[in-house]
Amino acid sequence: MTVRIAEKAGFCFGVRRAADALENALSEKERTGSGRRIVTLGHLIHNDEYIKSVGARGAECAAREDIPDLIRRAEEGEEITLIIRAHGEKENIVRELRSAADRIPGFTLLDCTCPYVEKVRATAKENSGAGRFFILIGDPDHPEVEGIMSCLDGDGIALRGSAELEKWLSDGGEAVISAAKEVSAASQTTQLTAEWKKCQGILKKVYTNVRIFDTICKVTEERQSEAERLAEESDAVIVIGSLESSNSRKLFEVCRRKCGEVYFVGCAADAARIHLPEKSRVSVTAGASTPEIVIQEVVRTMSEQTENFAEMLEDSIKTLNTGEIVEGVVTAVTNNEIHLDLGTKTTGVVTHEKATHDPQAKLSDLYHIGDVIKAKVIKVSDVEGIAMLDKNRVDADANWDKIVAAYESGETLEGKIREAVKGGVIIELDGVRVFIPASLTGVPRDNDLDILVGTTQKVKIIEIKSDRKKAYASIRAVQREERRAKEEEFWANIEVGQEFDGEVRSLTSYGAFVDLGGVDGMVHNSELSWLRIKHPSEVVSVCDVIHVTVKALDREKKRVSLSYKTDGMNPWNQFTEKYAVGDEADVRIVSLMPFGAFAELVPGVDGLIHISQITDHKIAHPSEVLKVGDTVHVKITAVEENSHRISLSIRALMEPEDIPDEEEAEEAPAEEAPVDEAPVEEVPAEEAPAEEASAEEAPAEEAPAEE
Repeated sequence: MTVRIAEKAGFCFGVRRAADALENALSEKERTGSGRRIVTLGHLIHNDEYIKSVGARGAECAAREDIPDLIRRAEEGEEITLIIRAHGEKENIVRELRSAADRIPGFTLLDCTCPYVEKVRATAKENSGAGRFFILIGDPDHPEVEGIMSCLDGDGIALRGSAELEKWLSDGGEAVISAAKEVSAASQTTQLTAEWKKCQGILKKVYTNVRIFDTICKVTEERQSEAERLAEESDAVIVIGSLESSNSRKLFEVCRRKCGEVYFVGCAADAARIHLPEKSRVSVTAGASTPEIVIQEVVRTMSEQTENFAEMLEDSIKTLNTGEIVEGVVTAVTNNEIHLDLGTKTTGVVTHEKATHDPQAKLSDLYHIGDVIKAKVIKVSDVEGIAMLDKNRVDADANWDKIVAAYESGETLEGKIREAVKGGVIIELDGVRVFIPASLTGVPRDNDLDILVGTTQKVKIIEIKSDRKKAYASIRAVQREERRAKEEEFWANIEVGQEFDGEVRSLTSYGAFVDLGGVDGMVHNSELSWLRIKHPSEVVSVCDVIHVTVKALDREKKRVSLSYKTDGMNPWNQFTEKYAVGDEADVRIVSLMPFGAFAELVPGVDGLIHISQITDHKIAHPSEVLKVGDTVHVKITAVEENSHRISLSIRALMEPEDIPDEEEAEEAPAEEAPVDEAPVEEVPAEEAPAEEASAEEAPAEEAPAEE
């Protein structure tokens, strides 16, 4: 018989951290002889032998309903340390315990929730509420799932797997998620990978834009993959764990699909009842809650059926060799180094210079407890129990592969510009230095490229030289792509009547071009002002931000006609808001005609003072009394809304000195035009009807292609 022990068997990082916290608390209690109570909220792990062993040392197990009594006892002076296991706990209970720990000196809370579980809890909280719906694939009765669902801010549901998901959808769940503005889905950390992928496929058929979060613990996923591979290569598989353990049950299911002989045992006594053929190939794996001592006891029991146990056990122990690529879980981070759990008695250490290429970077910002890191072994010290590792070497190969993949797929990458060199700049993409030619930086020719140094830029890989591991990138390619995407979105949503705040990009003799967000629109001179203007610079300047309205669209030619003038700018509206018939005003003479004088009431609106209303005696021409530029006081005697004509009078405000006798009145020549007979055809250009003015304006179709 040959026996192989899975490398990923036994405590995962989260369970080991919780077990270490309990061990430290018990050791401190034993060392000091204090009367402090050490309490776990629920069984720390799903293993009866372990629970018995820590219970014998004084560890207690409390249920949720015991919490009020524990807090009360702490308030009365009893010293209590309460440990939250790796599964986590309901959010309201965590808040209650943290509040108690903050205000009660003798009450200590050790929250050992696994970082992977914390990630799912955060995902649930951030993707729920306000019309959102959250779906969690996991056992609704499992403590981990109960804790995750308690973090929701809104509606959600936990379903065991694809069968329950399909039933829920057919029973009305499809209508629920169709009505939601956003649907998100995640899984329990110990969920079967195949089952989770099946659920994703079901959800995507019902709700195309469902947001999928892959929250299966990486260690769990690797453990399941390894178990599946071993099961394919074995005659029998022994899974060590508890039926209460979700990940242990999942391991059993994975192995059973690949091997006909799979046994689920909880301890060595269970294993003793298994009898296998002498030449069997046996693999042993264990759930995340299985202590190492239990694994060894089971293997030792199985060894009684073979003579090569010692050799098998020696071969199963994982060793480290220089040059080997290893993977570990971060257990500590300092300013100078990272410590990794490699699944051996040797601790992996990655120094700052071997962890990042950026000497200014803080390791605590880049790495966190629970992260999984791959690194190359560069030195092993069995005496010190330390293995020196180099993460940069592993990253260099992996990141070059990313560069090649991005080149082949056209993916956009993001990195920081490190320096300006001759002919361009260097951007760092995940530790790989890539050259960007000056012509592809987006910086105008002959401008200083140093303005890019230190900035974060998006780039496309445009060329690679695999033999020399060199790559060339372009910022302009991304800018073109983003501009094209903006244009497509613009034309998909633009409608006549929409309003924009846009920046004036350029001026021409016939109008101004305005940036509407990736697409330029044109404001013709006639739409810039109610007044006649010779050049748009009379109204706006380049870089001005103005409020415009879409007046017309030509989707085929990609042209947008805009209007800047508003009713509030209309001089006639300004006049009617300010004056009425009978009002008096000080006006400026702007032109003289044989039949009278035109005077400006507000900019853009003139009124006519008929020659008979200029003075109280007969004159041959207005110039006898007035000249252009004079300011005179007048009375508004008539306003014609339709034709926008205004009659003014100076004479109406004069005090009568002499009343002409009847003979003088009779001598007045008949051909003199009365006040209301001002010839329409002699109204100056400022008073010309709109249809006449438009004939002089540049037609919209004459705008060049830049529109």
